[in-house]
Amino acid sequence: MLALSASSAWAFDLPELMSLLARQQNGEARFTEQRFVRGLEGPLDASGTLSFQAPDKLIRRTLSPRPETMTVDGNVLTLSRGGRTRTLTLDSMPELLGMVEAMRSTLNGNAQSLRRYFRSTLSGTPDKWTLALEPIDERLAAQVRSLRLNGKAGEVLGVEMEFIGGDRSVMVITPVRGAS
Repeated sequence: MLALSASSAWAFDLPELMSLLARQQNGEARFTEQRFVRGLEGPLDASGTLSFQAPDKLIRRTLSPRPETMTVDGNVLTLSRGGRTRTLTLDSMPELLGMVEAMRSTLNGNAQSLRRYFRSTLSGTPDKWTLALEPIDERLAAQVRSLRLNGKAGEVLGVEMEFIGGDRSVMVITPVRGAS
């Protein structure tokens, strides 16, 4: 009985994960993503690079199948593809803001911000963890069923999103070592 209570007292928890994540102020990574779209045979594949700069700048550069860039800087989202650029505020699309905050809050180690949009369940150990997020915002919940982020220590190594209607996305993230 004593061993059981001692092990639960030392359980890996959300504050500990957030502390590990908050240590990384910026980073770069490569990604591969497979999107499984209902009605299509086989996944849609994409690959490219990701970068993060605390507290609120995310850049996703898709290189394949066609070049496009999505930049989130504060409340501004900029999409660029084929020489065309579109800019909008995240406030104008609450469901997109929630998905951005899932990544941004996790990368920042900001549990308070994460709790505004999601119920979270952490499982695993510091060496192999999974953070399951369930939307609590009605507009986001109408689009996204769940998000699961997994990683090791202060690094996010994968993101899986399940959308209402059955579509899902699986992203594998490979940090670029030595990036600052």
